[in-house]
Amino acid sequence: MIKIMKYGQVPNSEIFARVIEKTDVEDVVSAILADVKENGDEALLRYCEKFDGMKTEDGFCLEVSDKEFDEAFEAVGQRFIEVLERSAANIRTFHEKQVRNGFMISTGDRPGVVMGQKVVPLDKAGLYVPGGTAAYPSSVLMNAIPAKIAGVKEIVMVTPSKGGKVNPVILAAAKIAGVTRIFKVGGAQAIAALAFGTETIPKVDKITGPGNAYVAEAKKQVFGKVAIDMIAGPSEILVIADGSCNPEFVAADMLSQAEHDKMASAVLVTDSQDLALAVSCELERQIPSLPRAEIARASIDDYGKIIVAPSITTAIDIANEIAPEHLELCVDNPFDYLDQIRHAGSVFLGKNCPEALGDYYAGPNHTLPTSGTARFSSPLSVDDFVKKYQYTYYTNDALRAAAEDVAYFAEAEGLSAHARSISVRCTDKKYPHFPLSIH
Repeated sequence: MIKIMKYGQVPNSEIFARVIEKTDVEDVVSAILADVKENGDEALLRYCEKFDGMKTEDGFCLEVSDKEFDEAFEAVGQRFIEVLERSAANIRTFHEKQVRNGFMISTGDRPGVVMGQKVVPLDKAGLYVPGGTAAYPSSVLMNAIPAKIAGVKEIVMVTPSKGGKVNPVILAAAKIAGVTRIFKVGGAQAIAALAFGTETIPKVDKITGPGNAYVAEAKKQVFGKVAIDMIAGPSEILVIADGSCNPEFVAADMLSQAEHDKMASAVLVTDSQDLALAVSCELERQIPSLPRAEIARASIDDYGKIIVAPSITTAIDIANEIAPEHLELCVDNPFDYLDQIRHAGSVFLGKNCPEALGDYYAGPNHTLPTSGTARFSSPLSVDDFVKKYQYTYYTNDALRAAAEDVAYFAEAEGLSAHARSISVRCTDKKYPHFPLSIH
């Protein structure tokens, strides 16, 4: 049963705390990465047989074929295709607003000087899509569509398969989202293939997408060889609800995250003791009816909490301190509070906006910072699939106007060759080396 406690009985920083047992994940992943880096496709095929039960005899192809794409569309049916297309359209509409343009500066107070910044897409992005206890076509849309909008030339997806077959809903979503190539491999070995490249799978510039502990650790270890989006932890939701909320709705929203993972964390902060008790009862009523009841039960019992706070303002203070992945603000007039929220991955406003809307359909991205990292990081966006470079141009006259300042600055740092690279271009000026006393 979920724990109910008064505000102050547990430090805010501990509300989402989890007991993480030490495992050998780091060593196992390190060995897999080294194996794939050294042995390429041969290592991948061994791991496909070992972990996914695939038969990789002669003729097996790691890459999904056009025929498999077509069969997937037929398998999922027109109704689901239509849902995917509407969801994709909503996601595109939101992310198209994130597109950044470069700029150029040339002002009259600095004649002969031109500065600017160019925004360019990555050449290749690698998307990891889980294929374990559930299929996530939503993750395909949320990762691939921003990459496509950014202008990424090649979007490479990796996902586990069962017996050599990728879940058709994954393939259908990939086709709608514009994924370029798909490979039937998952786990740390898939991350290794994207990071280092193999005979079949191309090396990418950035890897995005969620996964289990082995995938997360692999992304952590290859960071620096390639870019990654984030190290995602277990799912978490914090619901702020006033006493007028329907406890059935609140409990359902908490369970929408608890069913993800036994280590997921669902927390309610409310100003009403009555609502706290009612939600606790609702959780007990609803959990047994869930297909993933065992997972939800463990999540609620081990990591669920209900905090009774003195006010909604205090509840928002709690949210800002712990920076939840998902924050539901289930109150009347939620826009009155929006400016008070500083740290959250994604905010759902009002009593008619359950977090599940964001998972599938609304438009904002569902790949979000977890474990308090929303204090300093952001949801996945078009920005994740572009990079910027800057440029500078000076005429000779502009260089001469700046020469003395630059040379003086360089000498102050003790870098005389820097100063000389300026002075040699201004042959009628002399810049002696001089000691400086900087205070």
